[in-house]
Amino acid sequence: MLDQGAPPHDRRATAPASLGVAARLMRRKPVERLVAEGGHGEGGSLRRSLGLWQLTMISIGATLGTGIFVVLGEAVPKAGPAVTLSFVIAGLTALFSALSYAELAGTIPVSGSSYSYAYATMGELIAWVCGWCLLLEYGVSVAAVAVGWGEYLNELLDGTIGVTIPTALSAPPGDGGIFNLPALIVVLLAMAFLLGGAKESARANTVMVCVKIAALVLFCAIGFMGFRSGNYANFMPLGMAGVSGAAATLFFSYIGFDAASTAGEEAKNAQRDLPRAIMLSLVIVTALYVLVAAVAVGAKPWRKFNDSEAALAQIMKDVTGQSFWGTLLAFCAVIAIASVVLTVLYGQTRILFAMSRDGLVPKIFAKVHPKTGAPRANTVIVSVFCGVLAAAIPLGQLADATSIGTLFAFALVNIAVVVLRRTRPNMKRTFRVPLSPVLPALGLAFCVWMMGSLSTVTWIVFGVWMAVGLVFYFVYGYRRSRLATGEDLAVTAEK
Repeated sequence: MLDQGAPPHDRRATAPASLGVAARLMRRKPVERLVAEGGHGEGGSLRRSLGLWQLTMISIGATLGTGIFVVLGEAVPKAGPAVTLSFVIAGLTALFSALSYAELAGTIPVSGSSYSYAYATMGELIAWVCGWCLLLEYGVSVAAVAVGWGEYLNELLDGTIGVTIPTALSAPPGDGGIFNLPALIVVLLAMAFLLGGAKESARANTVMVCVKIAALVLFCAIGFMGFRSGNYANFMPLGMAGVSGAAATLFFSYIGFDAASTAGEEAKNAQRDLPRAIMLSLVIVTALYVLVAAVAVGAKPWRKFNDSEAALAQIMKDVTGQSFWGTLLAFCAVIAIASVVLTVLYGQTRILFAMSRDGLVPKIFAKVHPKTGAPRANTVIVSVFCGVLAAAIPLGQLADATSIGTLFAFALVNIAVVVLRRTRPNMKRTFRVPLSPVLPALGLAFCVWMMGSLSTVTWIVFGVWMAVGLVFYFVYGYRRSRLATGEDLAVTAEK
């Protein structure tokens, strides 16, 4: 079904321990084996219960809200009114990578996302690097979004009961606080939903996505009443450097479009629905981002954006002169951002599930509860880690660290789609990137360009993160890899 005429035996796919270190680092996992193991975990299996609608909602849930509800206040001071252009550039960069994701998700429909794609095309070491970047992309972004959730929760509390959570308990160290309790709470709430299973989590997410879309449409309707064309008089006050810098930060807002690819082993018809869900979600999200950003800058001079994570609620108050609309938007944002936390946390657990099944991280992350079909221990460990991270690290640092991890992983996906076209040209593909290899090359170029726009501090953090990851791989994963030990979990599970 997957291949029409498989290639001859690939020595790198089953490189024995007797081969040299280089050969073992380049060992690739055959696509057939990746797919055959789909759904199988330690002690149970994931359940295929998600259709196109649920998969699209997962991607929208993981994406929509991050940049608009949280990072907009940080990006506008960098680009001025041209922040709308920054969203377009970030969206275009995401589009090139989304095309590659769509092809690979339909060809290799498994939970590992770009980690698994790299394993099948570029070898184990590159796959590990990609997976380690995904831990940064998903895990840290959960924490980053959770920080913004606390800002809107305070807006809601202030507008309803006139009480707010003290700064000491609602902001991390470095931002005037001691411990961000709301950020921890929202991660633990998402954990509770995920422990119930993928189908139940998808239902809750769908409701929350509908609420967030309604909130943004409401914002545009009211914000347009305060629109002043003069706010666009000096469109690009900080030049193209400001636009690209803001775009690099805002790329953080698009990381969720690939979330559907992490549900490959829980989709009813993964090869058909995954590419559709990825592309559909990106189109919807980009259109809403650009529209809301245009209205926001038109309603409020760009110099008055003050890095507030609750920027949209403040604009609603300023335009109407009433606290009611801002409070209503804050309520919607609380629900909307919670859905981002839920779906991105879901993606993180499924990527770790795939890495654990391959033997590169401890087996506990691949254990599946027989009743719920959810990796419970995995979910609890990841949730507690992300919750503590959210409570202790400021938003800006988290957002930039997430962006560089995302861009690096996306760059590898653009390479992987070209490699698989050359090594497995006859493989069945339900979606094909048009004009390949030109568009994947553009996707790679955009990712590299945007990575270059990030700060030196962000690069240092990324370098340290990668160094830690490589140490872990050579100490643990290199020898415990199932390709190294010859284990086959799919066969074991079927027995």
